[in-house]
Amino acid sequence: MSLSRNRLSAPWLPFVVFAATYFLAALLRAITATLAPSFSAEFDLGAADLGLLAGAYFLGFALLQLPLGAALDRWGPKRVELSLLALAVLGCALFALAVNFTQLVLARTLIGMGVAACLMAPLTYFRRHFSPAAQLRCNSWMLMTGSSGMVASTVPVQLLLPEWGWRGLFAALTLLLGLGMVALKLGLPADSRPTRDASLPGARYRDVLTHPEFVRLAPLGLVLYGGMIAMQALWAGPWLTQVCGWTPTQASRGLLLINLGMLLAFLGWGWLMPMLSHRGLQVRRMLVWGVPMNLLILVVIALQGPSAGAVYWMAWCMATSVVALSQPALAQAFPVHMAGRALSAYNLAVFIGVFLLQWGIGAAIDLLRSRGLETADAFRFTLAGFAVLCAGSYGWFVGWPIRHAHNGALPLSQ
Repeated sequence: MSLSRNRLSAPWLPFVVFAATYFLAALLRAITATLAPSFSAEFDLGAADLGLLAGAYFLGFALLQLPLGAALDRWGPKRVELSLLALAVLGCALFALAVNFTQLVLARTLIGMGVAACLMAPLTYFRRHFSPAAQLRCNSWMLMTGSSGMVASTVPVQLLLPEWGWRGLFAALTLLLGLGMVALKLGLPADSRPTRDASLPGARYRDVLTHPEFVRLAPLGLVLYGGMIAMQALWAGPWLTQVCGWTPTQASRGLLLINLGMLLAFLGWGWLMPMLSHRGLQVRRMLVWGVPMNLLILVVIALQGPSAGAVYWMAWCMATSVVALSQPALAQAFPVHMAGRALSAYNLAVFIGVFLLQWGIGAAIDLLRSRGLETADAFRFTLAGFAVLCAGSYGWFVGWPIRHAHNGALPLSQ
């Protein structure tokens, strides 16, 4: 159904209210990179602890993805997101009041659960109401909104930190999430009546998980997409401070640059992809061409070490952003009534990757330092290992159509 044929009374109002809550979800996702020095100083946290704290958000997020997909298909985006955001409000309030590391981790896990629908709900809505070209554009612009939230988690947070403290910041975020719930309630049309098709959380997930397109794309989502978020949301900051020797203020400015680059990348994809799709350029071809650039930049960063500052990480994140195009393309390989489950299953793969990489990278760095390596070298060797994983996921993606062409995989051509 085309966007023009299905206009609401205010056609962009749903996008705006969804974007507002996703902005806050992305800010909460990335804020640990800026606040890492504060948490380390107050709670005496090591690299593995920081990785666990940052990853707890993604653990909570991932735990809800499969039931979330079935709920979106059955109950609709508005009902589901409103229900879950109440958990995010509670999690932010508890985080602001936490007095030890365990309470921080538990509260952050609750936050991750509460914002679990902030991207999947709008993508499901777009799949139901917008044309394929409009879906690609709105998906990219939703991710651009997320990048804006990550921009807000850098220098703006660093500027507010001396006056408000990290507890005051989370109290303010609690209030903003509550206002976001009000905007969703008033700004979105009512969901249709619940369907019976997805009454059980596991209904039809086997069809999704065994679909050739899902199997082909899942490793890219797990390693590359998950790795991009893990680096952007956490490890780019410690790299700048512990490898490049930057101050926290300099690092926050570097993170601002990285996230501005991501914002521009998703803005560009939003404009370009409908035109490229109209001319017959497949998403799969974009991935085949784009991912090698990601691998090249990653190797350069590992080799350059202390010389690889924020500009390098911005270039890597922008090159990796092409992987985000796989999300709406995958949804279009499934019927409308299964879009929520397809998107959530893929998102589960992505955020399992984020959790494992955020924690695993920290654990690897601590292990290498315990064996006598300097901090910068520990980061570089760990990054080299991550590059090997990225190359493996790309090899799987490229080789899958050749080895399994008889399975009837659908082209990602929308």
